[in-house]
Amino acid sequence: MQILRRSRERTSPRSGAAMVETALVLPIFFMVVLGIVEFGRAMMVAQLLNNGAREGCRIAIMTGSTNAAVETAVLDFVEDAVGVDRNQVTVTITVTPAPGNPDPANNVANANKRDLCEINVSVPFDQVDFLPGTYLADSNLSGQCAMRHE
Repeated sequence: MQILRRSRERTSPRSGAAMVETALVLPIFFMVVLGIVEFGRAMMVAQLLNNGAREGCRIAIMTGSTNAAVETAVLDFVEDAVGVDRNQVTVTITVTPAPGNPDPANNVANANKRDLCEINVSVPFDQVDFLPGTYLADSNLSGQCAMRHE
């Protein structure tokens, strides 16, 4: 013979605790995830700026190249790869003479063999971020490359 008992439903003293814990943890979790996304984006853009500087360096070390051609190549690459307006990109060309060579005055057209051609590219972080904010608004992402003139 089976005895059927009615069980009483008990209310837990922790009812609603999961809801409160979720309300406390969820905003922090989303901030961490969005921070990871922004940091990943910043690293990706910095690598693309390095690639743009490398493209400019390849042109700068060739005989017969000009500062205008180098800057145009870098701006075209950054505009296509990063998607930022070319007016927001800063390109700096520095030519350091090798020992015994005359000073080319930072002009790649005047560079001689073994002169060091260095290209620096920078973009304000607020031009490439996904989320609006002021945390890194005054920061710049940059890339650089240096090669010897051929």
